Amino acid sequence: MNFVTIEHEEFRKFAEKSPYKSFTQTPEIATLREKNGWTAYYFGVEDDGKLKAAAMLVAKPSFIGKSTYYCPGGPLLDLEDTELTNFFFKNLKKYAKSHNGYVLNIDPYFELIERTRDGEVKEGGFNHKKGIKNLKNLGFKTIKSSMPKYLFVLDLKDRTEEQLLADMKRNTRNHIRKAEKMGVKVRELKREELGIFKQITESTSARRHFEDRPLSYYENMYDLFHKRGEIKFMVAEVSEAELGNDTTRGLSEAAAENEGASPVKTGASDPSRESAISSSAMIPLSVAMFMLYGDEVIYLYSGSDEQYMKDYNAQYLIQWHMIKYAAKHKYRTYNFYGIQGLPDKSSKEYGIYDFKKGFTSDDTGRVVELIGAYELPVNQPFYQIHHFLSKLKH
Repeated sequence: MNFVTIEHEEFRKFAEKSPYKSFTQTPEIATLREKNGWTAYYFGVEDDGKLKAAAMLVAKPSFIGKSTYYCPGGPLLDLEDTELTNFFFKNLKKYAKSHNGYVLNIDPYFELIERTRDGEVKEGGFNHKKGIKNLKNLGFKTIKSSMPKYLFVLDLKDRTEEQLLADMKRNTRNHIRKAEKMGVKVRELKREELGIFKQITESTSARRHFEDRPLSYYENMYDLFHKRGEIKFMVAEVSEAELGNDTTRGLSEAAAENEGASPVKTGASDPSRESAISSSAMIPLSVAMFMLYGDEVIYLYSGSDEQYMKDYNAQYLIQWHMIKYAAKHKYRTYNFYGIQGLPDKSSKEYGIYDFKKGFTSDDTGRVVELIGAYELPVNQPFYQIHHFLSKLKH
């Protein structure tokens, strides 16, 4: 085996076929990191002239002139392959040490334990703990990650739109139907409309106490991924005319469905009313950002206008719109992305998991547990000094 540097397009071709691929392991994310002062590198392991492993890394001076090396969502290799894992990381450590590094951080997109929709260990499912053992034997230490350790996914399994809707919890279906009857529409935002997205995510972050990304981040992501068809910024909105039009109609119809009655028919459309709606301004209710990479659609960021959330349920309609899109375009997985730990009804974050779970059945939904984040001391003296000073700071 040979440890080699590779060009970014060679890396891209390998990544697109890797079972461990992640949108964070792409040349586009490398470019985004470079805009923030990082330097990108691409490495691989060749055997008989063929790539067996690869990684995109970024490096940045962070401690008295020494650099942190970081492999976001990688590397792309089977961590249970002891020989390959040892060869890759021993060579990578040697490279980083000789190029001013003091620590190497990784958070592989590598599933650890197979779990059910409720987060329980699946009987007879896989267990990749050997991967952790291999990392520990190399000197890696467990650390906290900025990326989620637990995800929630919907397995599409070539399901039809009707099957996917039937798989959902009844309340989730009712919320979707109610949003449709209230006149909510979903569409993709253009780049010049990303201010709409930012306005709603900013207000949501203030309400829910999390840090929002700057507008420049969303614009950069659009510029890097949109031309490749790998990102969508969606908005659910309602016309200004519809906003004040017979709100009780939508509420009563949803209530009728909850009781099992047939929904009330609205009858023939009124041309004058339709004209008023089409000419009125649109009010954004909810927004969401999605990555479309490999064989999955990933729900990454979102926000909703609090004053309309309960009445219009627009956040449900965005999800349904993109689930249908994913199924139509033959994506294997709809990834709802992070949940805060394993499902725990006593947790204040349980509602996030419960919202995502509502779009699935026992057969289609599951909790994904990733292997986690790790760091490897590259230059031991500098690593120990940094570790000591960090403890003092805290």
